Amino acid sequence: MSNNMSDAANQIVFFVDRSLGKNYVVNALRCEGELVERHDDWFAPSALDTVWLPDVARKGWVILTADQKIAYRNLEFLAVEQSGARLFTLVSGNLSGKDMAAAFVKGLPSIKKFILDNPSPFIAKVYKDGTVKDWK
Repeated sequence: MSNNMSDAANQIVFFVDRSLGKNYVVNALRCEGELVERHDDWFAPSALDTVWLPDVARKGWVILTADQKIAYRNLEFLAVEQSGARLFTLVSGNLSGKDMAAAFVKGLPSIKKFILDNPSPFIAKVYKDGTVKDWK
């Protein structure tokens, strides 16, 4: 069994937060061959971020969201920090579901490299063009 980047990256499970909608991002990532879990398949739509963030992090899943406020709300930020979460937030506002999906698909190579190169916890930004940058 080799330890190259593609083998490690293939083990990633992406958790798509409710802020990204129910279908476009999930379906686009699955079409790329990614393992994807949807927020509403595991948690109530009204579940507090402080409840699901630690649970998802414990599973080792990588969180994708459009909720940049997580980094600014003390309890949510602490949940990310204390649980060792790996979180990518889309920073381009007011995008359609298709555009959000396209941004994450374009960003997949950079997201996977970022995961391999950076210890958890972290919050990184994903831009519309697929660029990924460290944030918190």
